[in-house]
Amino acid sequence: MSRLLVLCGLGVAVVALVVSSNRARAGGEATGAGVVNPIEIGTVAWGRDFDEALKQSGETGKPVLVLFQEVPGCQGCQDFGKTVLTQPLLVEAIEDEFVPVVVYNNQGGQDREILERYQEPAWNYQVIRYLDAQGKDIIPREDRIWTVGGTAERMIEALTAAERPVPKYLQAVAAEGQSHQHADSAFAMFCYWTGETEIGKLDGVVATEAGWLDGHEVTRVKYDPDQISLLALSEYARDARFHATKVYAPDGEANTLEGFRTGQLDHTYRKARASDQNKQMTGFKTIMGLPNLNEMQKTKLNAFIRS
Repeated sequence: MSRLLVLCGLGVAVVALVVSSNRARAGGEATGAGVVNPIEIGTVAWGRDFDEALKQSGETGKPVLVLFQEVPGCQGCQDFGKTVLTQPLLVEAIEDEFVPVVVYNNQGGQDREILERYQEPAWNYQVIRYLDAQGKDIIPREDRIWTVGGTAERMIEALTAAERPVPKYLQAVAAEGQSHQHADSAFAMFCYWTGETEIGKLDGVVATEAGWLDGHEVTRVKYDPDQISLLALSEYARDARFHATKVYAPDGEANTLEGFRTGQLDHTYRKARASDQNKQMTGFKTIMGLPNLNEMQKTKLNAFIRS
């Protein structure tokens, strides 16, 4: 796949953003080397020699990421390949932080030998395991991890167990993917574009959105409460140069804040028009045209351009 594309912003800091221009063709997924993978294994540049992968792990210190996959496979296996294993940031992390190798769980030869060695069932849905150079599990085996966020979390767990550095972009993928853990709030201010750029740059903020509520311009914020609390967000929004005047949250959550004007984030909220979203990016056609940008990347790029 394509490597890091470096984006510079008007003489300020440099942001590294992983993008992919790969497109599926001939019923498969193209890797950065131009190889067309079976659709079930996505765009990762997989190795097929298991013993060589263990050797590389010993030489580099990188864990082995082994995908047991049905190829050709059922619709569920194809969906996993088309979604999880083509997510650009996830693919980049698999290739850069691990030694990736794939074992087909419905074929003979070495594939069958490895399958039996690890007691993996044949003709099964995909399972990813993380091994050291001796072929031992770094973290316990777990199946039914079939989402981008869940896979990113397991990769982080494996890197941590192996005492390897965890890229911040991989942490961001995990955070964005776990939408059931995200919280929601909105902040009234004189300009929702300013709110998007100022709040969007904070660690723990997953996405921002310009909108209207209670007659005010508001910046709606999706965030990870494990990384940043509503109180911390509110204090920043109030004390920053854009001086948020009111905090909105669902189910009366904002009422627990002391010293803030608060309101309810409910069905009366109205999203601003599309041309008002991530406004700082609209003048940069090259950035706007990048493929596969997720909402978190758009939010962070929009904030960076204004900085």
